[in-house]
Formats: sequence, structure tokens, C-alpha cells
Amino acid sequence: MTAFQERPIPMAMKKSTIQQQVAEAIAQANPQDRPLVTIQAIAGPSVWLMSMFGVIGQAFLTYYFITVTQQAVLLHRASRLSNRPQELVVAIPPHEAMQMISDVRRNTLWSSFRCQLPGQPKPTRMNVHRIWRNEMDQLLGMLTGQPVA
Repeated sequence: MTAFQERPIPMAMKKSTIQQQVAEAIAQANPQDRPLVTIQAIAGPSVWLMSMFGVIGQAFLTYYFITVTQQAVLLHRASRLSNRPQELVVAIPPHEAMQMISDVRRNTLWSSFRCQLPGQPKPTRMNVHRIWRNEMDQLLGMLTGQPVA
């Protein structure tokens, strides 16, 4: 398989199961909050470029679940082995989250956007596989106030 062929996203479960597990993690942390939309994103350089470097390239990628809830925008680290949500990395109030998204790029297989995370000197590139495209469009629309197409 060459670097330009489609590589499967490392996913141990169905998307609906992932969304349910994220919802359960949110309910445990805050029973009054409910997720509105969740996506899986891979932070780091281009997924295409990193896949050419194999295991070494994977070391430069971090897997996340980004969720817009009724009360906040949450970023959970995702386990590489089980694809389950792990620790909550950051919770951002909705009014602050409106300013954190830039440089949205929709592509056939991997789309990306930049996300300015608190405490980071520059925006982080978030790569999103096409199976999460509808949810990504919904999430970005909620955060930017503009439809993404």
C-alpha cells in the first residue's frame, strides 16, 4: 500500500458505540450535561505524511474526541488501543470556543481545521476522517456560527 492509497482509520468500534462511550464519560463527569455532537480528530501534522513514516510517524499524532455539549466544548484524549475516551484534556465555555476554530479544509478523505487550545502558542491541526464529516460540519457550524460546506 502506498502513502497515497486510502488507509483505514484505526477504529476498534462502530461510530455509534464511540459516541455512546463519550456520552457516558461526560455523564460521569457532569450528570447535568449532554453531548450535542462528537467527532474523533487526530492532532498533528498531515495524517498522510505521518503514515509514510509508519510507527515513528504515529508517535507524532494524538487522538482526541471533541464534543459540543449543552454547557461546554470538551476535548477528551482517545486511547490508541481501545479507542475509548480517556482523560478530559480541556473544557472550554461556549463563548470562548467561538474564537478557537480557523483554517477549515474539507477534503475527500481527510479534512482538517486549526483549533487554538488554551495554553498552546499556536493553533493545533485537527485531522478528521470522512466517516466523521457530517458531525464535523455540524460541530464547526455550532462553533463558528456559520454553515460549513
